[in-house]
Amino acid sequence: MLVIVAPGQGAQTPGFLTPWLEDATVASRLHWLSTVAGIDLAEHGTVSDADTIRDTRIAQPLLVATALVTTLELFPHPNDGFSQVGAVAGHSVGELAAAVGARAITAEQAMVLVRERGNAMAAAAAAAPTGMTAVLGGDPDEVRAALDRHGLVAANDNGPGQVVAAGTTEQLAALAADPPAKARLMPLSVAGAFHTEHMAPAVDHVARLARSVSTHDVRIPFISNKDGQVVHDGPDVLRRIVGQIASPVRWDLCLETMADLGVTGILEMPPAGTLTGIAKRALKGVATFALKTPDQLDEARAFCAEHGEGSLIDTTPTWRMVVSPAKGTFSIAEDAATAGLLPAGTEIGGVSSLRDRVAVTARHGGHVVEWLVEDGDLVSPGQPLLRLHPEGAEA
Repeated sequence: MLVIVAPGQGAQTPGFLTPWLEDATVASRLHWLSTVAGIDLAEHGTVSDADTIRDTRIAQPLLVATALVTTLELFPHPNDGFSQVGAVAGHSVGELAAAVGARAITAEQAMVLVRERGNAMAAAAAAAPTGMTAVLGGDPDEVRAALDRHGLVAANDNGPGQVVAAGTTEQLAALAADPPAKARLMPLSVAGAFHTEHMAPAVDHVARLARSVSTHDVRIPFISNKDGQVVHDGPDVLRRIVGQIASPVRWDLCLETMADLGVTGILEMPPAGTLTGIAKRALKGVATFALKTPDQLDEARAFCAEHGEGSLIDTTPTWRMVVSPAKGTFSIAEDAATAGLLPAGTEIGGVSSLRDRVAVTARHGGHVVEWLVEDGDLVSPGQPLLRLHPEGAEA
């Protein structure tokens, strides 16, 4: 089981794109994405200094574009990716790149959205002095209690010992004066309290734009930052990405889902290193590959071939598949169990775990061809539950 991940803001370093742009095809593709984004990404990826590329309005388009152009180098023929990649995920803004890889949105749509996302988040951050501080180590309960005590939000939960607190500068100063025991605090050089209510104006702006974006159901399972669920529905992927601007990044739950999927290999797209470092600590025994430079491409392709077993989602265009969003026990809805035709949006059942119950719907509806599970079965994230023929299609 191969999972491809895309990093978020903070992964960029000065000059990291230089070796990639020696290839004329990569340079041409980046120029196209630069034109869409209205930013000279080649300059910022090669000669701009650390302070310049730390700017949210530059860092976010730069990261998404880098993931997109380097993915095409890793998989020159998209079907190579569809036949090997079991799931995709992105950390924060990296979700836009992951959504393109899953075929939920296009590269051009992603670049417009990330341009507006970066601009809107920068504007929201300028409205009040806010920031973020990494809290490394410490007892998890004590860390949570300290954040609550000072009115801070765990904006990123990256797994054991990896929490990022966000809030006003006064709240962060209070945390620094009264830190949780045995924890190390590391103030982050970011413009504001991302993934908190302080970013609500950015959500409103990007949500208005997203209403005009056409989406497609994913061809590779998409693991959402919101709650670690596997998402198949294209509009839901986009809604989650937009809402996540002002909501915590639950990378810890994404890692749990990867483990539930049976991941054996995680490959991180450039500028790589952050997410594979977290995975090494959180998912013992899972192989990782940090793709940083083009001279690693042959080795990276071999890594994908070793761990790739194909998408869990049937991509045959004449079928629709309803898949499980999470790990748990599946219960079939009484009305759906005996139905021959399901209207669009019908709830077919739910997946229950110790944490919660997630309703499962047949968003597009269709003729029931085959139930692939029984009531009470244990299911995994992304596992096919029901096969449907689109209404009006010949069965």
